[in-house]
Amino acid sequence: MSDPRASVEIDAPLEVVWQVMLDTASYAAWNPFVVGAETAEPPAVGNPIVLHVRWADGSRTTSPERITAIEPPVTDTEGTVTARLSYVYEGWPARLGLVRGTRHQRLTQRPGGPTTYDTVEEFSGPLVRFAGPGRVADGFRRHAEALRSHAERLAP
Repeated sequence: MSDPRASVEIDAPLEVVWQVMLDTASYAAWNPFVVGAETAEPPAVGNPIVLHVRWADGSRTTSPERITAIEPPVTDTEGTVTARLSYVYEGWPARLGLVRGTRHQRLTQRPGGPTTYDTVEEFSGPLVRFAGPGRVADGFRRHAEALRSHAERLAP
């Protein structure tokens, strides 16, 4: 299986979507996949972040991560705005070299267009198949759809 991913177009300004993504304390109010995120506020590169994940079957797990990138919105010469949030998995399978994962969440908004949210988990290691890439992809889809709904409700 390829790396788990999801993508959705959001009818809201990129800055609104970005603020929702960085407001980790509010994830429980809208996010059906990452139902909680414990990190220092505001989130910063290098900070640990513990994600409380709810799988589609209702079971839960925690995932210790570390924030590796917070790239606030920037506009290029064509007027396209982009931003990125990334974190790396730090659980015991990662420490043993068995399953490594880095999640990237990218936002892109072309002039006059919707905001595109793309997320991917770049998995590696000999036990990746046991990490449940299929259920991670399902969680990413649920997360993306909920992000769209929440950001569109907040948009001016």
